[in-house]
Amino acid sequence: MHLRSLALAGLACALAACASQPKPLQGDYTPLTPREAAERDSVGATVRWGGRIVQVEPKENVTCFEMISTRLDVYGRPYWAEDDTGGRFIACRTGFYDPAIFEKNRDVTFTGRVDSYENRRIGGYSYRFPHVEADVVYLWPKRERVNVVTRPAPWPWWGYW
Repeated sequence: MHLRSLALAGLACALAACASQPKPLQGDYTPLTPREAAERDSVGATVRWGGRIVQVEPKENVTCFEMISTRLDVYGRPYWAEDDTGGRFIACRTGFYDPAIFEKNRDVTFTGRVDSYENRRIGGYSYRFPHVEADVVYLWPKRERVNVVTRPAPWPWWGYW
């Protein structure tokens, strides 16, 4: 009986290892949304935030991403099951990230620390963006939609008897 329990525990651990986040996104982070960070001073907090790209701004030696955030699934990928977002944020990373690849509405996850705040306008509204100095920029593959087409059975007697 003890051997059976040990085998089940080993199987559970093996399955848990299969459902882990990509290595660059693993670690311990402050459980804080960009909206919460904008409402209070959270400079220095280490975060893992993700969402969809609103715009990409390549500068001289850094690229900044304006993002609309959402919660992350167990793999660290932005989860878009509803319209409830966690606010907006700006993440910057040294180097050039091509806006043709990091295009609007692509899913990206960042890790880094909140280093400042920036006020920008969204339409006529003044919005306080938490600014993240990113260590990791993880671009997720595009999700492909699959249309399943069902056809009737080829013979009228096909199916349940």
